[in-house]
Amino acid sequence: MGEKANTHPGAAGRATAADRPASVRNVVLVGHSGSGKTTLVEALALTAGALNRAGRVEDGGTVSDYDEIEHRQQRSVQLSLVPVERDGIKINLLDTPGYADFVGELRAGLRAADAALFVVSASDGVDGSTRMVWDECAAVGMPRAIVITHLEAARADFEEMTRVCAEAFGADDPDAVLPLYLPLHGPQGPDGHAPVTGLIGLLSQQLFDYSSGERKESEPGPDQLPLIEEARNRLIEGIIAESEDETLMDRYLGGEEIGIDTLVQDLERAVARGTFFPVLAAAPAAEGARQGLGTIEVLELVTGGFPTPLEREAPAVSTPDGKPRDLRLGNPDGPLVAEVVKTASDPYVGRISLVRVFSGTLRPDETVHVSGHGLTDRGHEDHDVDERVGALSAPFGKQQRPLAHCIAGDLACVAKLNRAETGDTLSATDDPLLMEPWEMPDPLLPVAIQAHSKPDEDKLSQGLARLVAEDPTMRLEQNQDTHQVVLWCLGEAHADVALERLRGRYGVQVDVVPHKVALRETFAGRSAGRGRHVKQSGGHGQYAICEIEVEPLPGGSGIEFVDKVVGGAVPRQFIPSVEKGVRTQASKGVAAGYPLIDIRVTLLDGKAHSVDSSDAAFQTAGALALRQAAGDATIHLLEPVAEVTVLVGDDYVGAVMSDLSGRRGRVLGTEQTAGGRTLVRAEVPEIEIGRYAIDLRSLSHGTARFSRSYARHEPMPAQLAEKIREQGRDAS
Repeated sequence: MGEKANTHPGAAGRATAADRPASVRNVVLVGHSGSGKTTLVEALALTAGALNRAGRVEDGGTVSDYDEIEHRQQRSVQLSLVPVERDGIKINLLDTPGYADFVGELRAGLRAADAALFVVSASDGVDGSTRMVWDECAAVGMPRAIVITHLEAARADFEEMTRVCAEAFGADDPDAVLPLYLPLHGPQGPDGHAPVTGLIGLLSQQLFDYSSGERKESEPGPDQLPLIEEARNRLIEGIIAESEDETLMDRYLGGEEIGIDTLVQDLERAVARGTFFPVLAAAPAAEGARQGLGTIEVLELVTGGFPTPLEREAPAVSTPDGKPRDLRLGNPDGPLVAEVVKTASDPYVGRISLVRVFSGTLRPDETVHVSGHGLTDRGHEDHDVDERVGALSAPFGKQQRPLAHCIAGDLACVAKLNRAETGDTLSATDDPLLMEPWEMPDPLLPVAIQAHSKPDEDKLSQGLARLVAEDPTMRLEQNQDTHQVVLWCLGEAHADVALERLRGRYGVQVDVVPHKVALRETFAGRSAGRGRHVKQSGGHGQYAICEIEVEPLPGGSGIEFVDKVVGGAVPRQFIPSVEKGVRTQASKGVAAGYPLIDIRVTLLDGKAHSVDSSDAAFQTAGALALRQAAGDATIHLLEPVAEVTVLVGDDYVGAVMSDLSGRRGRVLGTEQTAGGRTLVRAEVPEIEIGRYAIDLRSLSHGTARFSRSYARHEPMPAQLAEKIREQGRDAS
């Protein structure tokens, strides 16, 4: 960690399969959009020798953000794996999108990784969503480090940003968030800004000058050591406080000089345990340079301080029927347990699955069992199938470099698993297993779509099936009430990417149409109706008369049909016909074309003809009777009401409650939770929260979350109901 300078060129141009789990590090990069994660990945790849000096892959492409959509949007929209080598260690760098709409890709990266680098921009600071991800990592004890970027910005201040990080991430122990290096500044420019040209190691007290494009190590001058004394002492005390040697602090306070080797070992152990979170600085290399500032230090932290896959507490494993299975994961010779963390489609290769192997060894051309469960509510079918593994490869930009195998702890891309979806488990065919799925956010933004043309309609179903197979944060709904195809997404950007993939990847043009909510109708009071269907046009005629009474029922009662005919006025065989006619008309609505619910229809009387009465005639009479009853009654238009739960920071509670009230919502109560947050419960008409996923993010600066569930249907305000009836009349 900063005590050795290894600048060998690495293994550019070839993919190496890890030979043992201890030689693998899986690291996810986390941070808000624009913090510099992708730039840092490329800088680390350049320093490790995986890129040439121009910062390009050998075929001329970029190592990350290589998707055409990413180029057009100028931001990451998907999880990218960039494997590099350093000091005999294979480092799998997992670059995640920073925009909130693609949190599913972030969660996949967290699942595949064993440690996290939180990338913080010196010019932008720490946002609320990054704090939330930090808390998620803390909840599972994931080791973390912080890398501060954009130090070239005019107002960048490393020391101030370190303080901000300690405040944001070190709520329980600010002394657990400390820098390992301090920046060295060059001469001030005309604007008064002094660029960072190197680092000084607080433990080694060595200078690392990057101004030439390569790291050069030297001894500090006598005037420089006093500048780091306070920070160095605080770092040493922070490391010793985390040491497993309880005598170390007493010895240090007693004046004993603690050896640097001991400090480094204790530091690495504390980082791997997730109890100490070092802060580093990094910047991309200048054009033509081999090494970016701080990149060697970051790589040394990863190889020396981050845990191996053997140290990870793996997710629970069971058989497909739910019986727990106790396995020592991380064993290359153990039973095969692997998980699909990402699914993508390649126009030439077909489906490609990014897989993390937790136990055993995955090899090309072997047959594996694919288990997928638990996402049926999002349009995914449960499945247990055997599939033959295609080629294994390590991705690098658009390249796929062949691998001979993938051991426990490593990641690889697998070709041609045609049934495997994101979140599925791969295991041996004779010993099928299932990993506990990771938590995914609920998609809460509805996007109603329809095929642009008849050829698109033919391809739409298959294209949508592929989309949801790739992205478990997307839900496909075929709404039987509104007859709409609805994609439930996490936000507008998520929806835009999905629709663009439909067009560009699957050749399906779709139109976005207004999303409809499932309205209903009901009777406001008791009413009676008479249905008379009498026709004579030669031959057998049609004769059916029925009299009914309709009364409202409590919500959720549906439609109740009661027979009170006496004396055989309506023959027994035609009473079901009347009921069928009533129910058919109810499904079509009686006022605005929405299904009628929560009523009791009582058949009181009627007339029949010995020759001309029929099943069809009494069905028609039943429908006519219901329509007449509706014409003489007040019909309420019912709207669905959702129970909404919002978890929001205390600073935004007032704004959230005011906004909910403005949506005709009723706040049911609030509840204080940990971390300075409040749980707000409310009931809100669904028609008012179609875009709430977007509006809440704006209202809370991305720090609030909400869930929704159907509560009931209730009468819509008369003015709004009349407006909807007018829209229906205009449309017809």
